[in-house]
Amino acid sequence: MIDRRKALALLASVPTAAAFSITAREVESAHRALQKAAGGYAPTFFDHHEYETVRLLVDLLIPGDERSGSATDAGVPEFIDFMMTDEPERQIAMRGGLAWLDNECLDRFGSSFVEASAAERTSLLDEIAWPERASPELSHGVGFFNAFRDLTATGFFTSRMGMEDLDYRGNVYVTEWTGCPPEALRKLGLEP
Repeated sequence: MIDRRKALALLASVPTAAAFSITAREVESAHRALQKAAGGYAPTFFDHHEYETVRLLVDLLIPGDERSGSATDAGVPEFIDFMMTDEPERQIAMRGGLAWLDNECLDRFGSSFVEASAAERTSLLDEIAWPERASPELSHGVGFFNAFRDLTATGFFTSRMGMEDLDYRGNVYVTEWTGCPPEALRKLGLEP
């Protein structure tokens, strides 16, 4: 059984997995530890409203489709809560960013982010999704959204569902190497 500290260490190292030989099995173990804790999951960092905002926002970023489920289906809200608990230096920016979303929606639409209409939420997110296009007064929202999007993608694509969505086939023992497949060579412009 993998403990919480080990799970965090493994998940935090995912971006440098190639350099440090982290295995898919270790990442999967970390996600299993989080999923086990997720049975009837009660957030340890987020309050109820913040957690509902996180659940909505991750699914706006990675909705379910014909290939796989949504970010919530993959356990991303639990992953983000886990990261906030074990990396306290992220907490102020996360809580501040969620509050920024609510305040911006209250000012514009008279409701919180969760209560805003889908069109209202989309219009706000469209303004902060592309840093080079965003107006300077939205810089706090831009910074939050980019960090949140990265955390969401990390949580999703290191989960079993995300790896299946990518058709990830690494870390599989190869009994006999026969070279690069001819279709890959053709794609690269190199004839077999």
